[in-house]
Amino acid sequence: MPDFYRIKRLPPYVFEQVNRIKAAARANGADIIDLGMGNPDLQAPQHVIDKLVETVGKPRTDRYSASKGIGGLRRAQAGYYERRFGVKLNPDTQVVATLGSKEGFANMAQAITEPGDVILVPNPSYPIHAFGFLMAGGVIRSVPAEPTPEFFVAAERAVAHSIPKPVALVVCYPSNPTAYVASLDFYRDLVAFAKKHELILLSDLAYSEVYFDESNPPPSILQVPGAIDVAVEFTSMSKTFSMAGWRIGFAVGNERLLAALARVKSYLDYGAFTPVQVAATAALNGPDECIREMRATYKRRRDVMIDSFAKAGWTVPVPTASMFAWVQIPEKFRSLGSLEFSKLLVEKADVAVAPGIGFGEHGDDYVRIALVENEQRIRQAARNIRKFFDNADQTLHNVVPMVRRG
Repeated sequence: MPDFYRIKRLPPYVFEQVNRIKAAARANGADIIDLGMGNPDLQAPQHVIDKLVETVGKPRTDRYSASKGIGGLRRAQAGYYERRFGVKLNPDTQVVATLGSKEGFANMAQAITEPGDVILVPNPSYPIHAFGFLMAGGVIRSVPAEPTPEFFVAAERAVAHSIPKPVALVVCYPSNPTAYVASLDFYRDLVAFAKKHELILLSDLAYSEVYFDESNPPPSILQVPGAIDVAVEFTSMSKTFSMAGWRIGFAVGNERLLAALARVKSYLDYGAFTPVQVAATAALNGPDECIREMRATYKRRRDVMIDSFAKAGWTVPVPTASMFAWVQIPEKFRSLGSLEFSKLLVEKADVAVAPGIGFGEHGDDYVRIALVENEQRIRQAARNIRKFFDNADQTLHNVVPMVRRG
């Protein structure tokens, strides 16, 4: 049987290699401190859980739901955008509920991509930003991830040298994996750039509420006047409300693009389970104290990581947003590349991180560290890493998983 067309376009999932080593180590009794996947360990807010329990089993809730989201949920998301960003949206035409922002992004790629279309994607970036389009038959051209003036120099060059001309540009701020944050001025320039070159803008704002400077929350691209002419923005309940497994996200913005997304979705899914949508509505309409508590928790963990890892001999740049730190591999280990270094951390330090190569070739000197363990575990990870670093000259030659003895 020949290889399938779309499967041939997908390389082996880098993170799965680390996951296999992590699973093997745990099977041998290792206590792995997992800072790899951005999978929140915090509980969803109690009032959201209560609303789910209250709704399950009510008449008609077990039926197929609405693919684009129930009306109350879309209205709640529109209300959130008006409160948080001052952006008014029509919940009937400018809001679509998705099965998480990742799935929504992939569905949008299916909706707007013709075979051979060129898409501009940051490198490094979250994998679905590129591979959603690759699976849809598109071609990826990389642009820088950092929101600086150099971004536009490189993007202009990419547009000038791409045949055919690019059709869309992806951005993600606060960024996964780099934790970069864009300013509203950057977004103004970005919208002008997109209109000049007739590009669709797709903005991933999944980490909009995970920020640590209360006086400077991350903006939405839709705050730029006229952005809605060219842009769709994706958000998620996963990080804001620790509802990652609930699979609820949103696409908002340009009506024509959202109509295309809604049509594709209507063939692919019937929407999330209705009680989940009702509970998500309660989250968006409810008190925001739980969001402030979430931010405070991640900030404490961030500060502990920066302090304890510095004592271990590994400098961690201070992220101002997101639940990640994007950390350069220590010079002694940099020649190994991020995948082999990540494997070593599991084998030698019982710590799992995400190798930067999984986010693009420009990430190979880095690893992504997620703030998904409590402060005590983060300090333990730092102690383990320090011990590994101190003994690396004696053990670095051994990159084969060591057998644990009882």
